[in-house]
Amino acid sequence: MLLADDEGLIRSALATLLPLEADIEVVAEADNGVDALARYEELRPDVAVLDLEMPGLSGVDVATKLLADDQTRAVVILTRHARPGTLRSALRVGVRGFVGKDADPKLIASAVTDVAAGGRYIDPNVSAQALIDDCPLTEREIDVLRVAVDGYSVSEIAATLHLAEGTVRNYLSNAIQKTGSRTRHEAARTARERDWL
Repeated sequence: MLLADDEGLIRSALATLLPLEADIEVVAEADNGVDALARYEELRPDVAVLDLEMPGLSGVDVATKLLADDQTRAVVILTRHARPGTLRSALRVGVRGFVGKDADPKLIASAVTDVAAGGRYIDPNVSAQALIDDCPLTEREIDVLRVAVDGYSVSEIAATLHLAEGTVRNYLSNAIQKTGSRTRHEAARTARERDWL
């Protein structure tokens, strides 16, 4: 497996402990998302275990690039901040494993081997929270807000998402209403703060 985490102590501990818990060999390590992507492309390991928050590219960004070409690639996201919105983003791009850094090494090893075998492992605490999450936004409204959060105009959002400007205005209007906001930028900030993006 490839193990990517910008925290050296965590990365070293996992590289040492995981092979003790299961039939796992750490063939490469990286301390940022850009290096993780390069090491994966170079070595093609069976599993990529990626920290969610890394310099350069986040774990979800790396996963998005890895899974764009091949949805069968095994990716596990490892994080301290296992929020429902993050889980949704990871699952949307095809990540099959999502586990907290505070999990027992046996559990992390089990998640890695399950995902390597074609299965899925989602931290039960995160999935429970995601089930009760009350996000009122549709997927398309979330897509539009995700682009709007960067300050793009309606025409830029429309061009980015390949939508008509009127359609973008409708999605933004709905999102503003649903979040109780006054502007699209405020709606995007509200959605991000609630982990809906």
